[in-house]
Amino acid sequence: MTGQDPTSAVHIDTTRPHPARMYDWYLGGKDNYPVDEEMGRQMLTLDPRVPVMARVNRAFMHRTTRWLARSGVRQFLDIGTGIPTEPNLHQIAQETAPEARVVYCDNDPIVLAHAAALLRGTDEGVTEYLQADVRDPDAILEGARKVLDLTRPVALSLVALLHFVSDEDGAHDLVRRLVAELPSGSYLVMTHATADFTPEESKAATEKLRAAGVTLALRSREEFTRFFDGLDLVEPGVEVPHRWHPELGEPVPGQDDGVIPGYGAVAHKA
Repeated sequence: MTGQDPTSAVHIDTTRPHPARMYDWYLGGKDNYPVDEEMGRQMLTLDPRVPVMARVNRAFMHRTTRWLARSGVRQFLDIGTGIPTEPNLHQIAQETAPEARVVYCDNDPIVLAHAAALLRGTDEGVTEYLQADVRDPDAILEGARKVLDLTRPVALSLVALLHFVSDEDGAHDLVRRLVAELPSGSYLVMTHATADFTPEESKAATEKLRAAGVTLALRSREEFTRFFDGLDLVEPGVEVPHRWHPELGEPVPGQDDGVIPGYGAVAHKA
């Protein structure tokens, strides 16, 4: 791995929860703080399946990455990657294609602090980390161009990310901006939480997170599908994440205990 110096001073705000660190706590990781665990436990009181949801999203990422690599994709841009958890996207991609190039992007400095130790590519492939926010697509694209050839197909991964970006921040416009810079043959990979299945619990979760300074913008199936306007959805289209090509990975324990309140999809840019 190359990239930003993780030993340089970074400021980590431990006074408010951060989605990447909460996600790490849900997955059983140790790279989180009491404020993240406290909010995570509050989410569990609303729906004890939240850790299952986190694992379902990870499993979706594994399956889609495997499918994309087997389909010939050799470049990946993963925005909102979170704290590295093995196996990560680059490990899945480079199992099939050792030469695959992967750029991770997140806005939490703690991810950068762990990146050098945990994000390691093969000798042939390249694994890079970029600290930037999805709300600044120009910075992401500028950094990505240093590693990826944007004249060749790229898989853009936005897994469990856009529900933390409000309509006021232009979530759909941000995706369109990123996709517009990718060439024909590229793919968009997304999952997104929704209130469609659990409206009362979702409303309570949104309010709790907002009070802690965290945006939660749960979107309907129709609103999620809009992210793929102008693209060709890969079968089976928009689906509950664990039902997207389950044959490509192992099931997550507990994933069938009721509907997982989210959607996932992969789409192709013609």
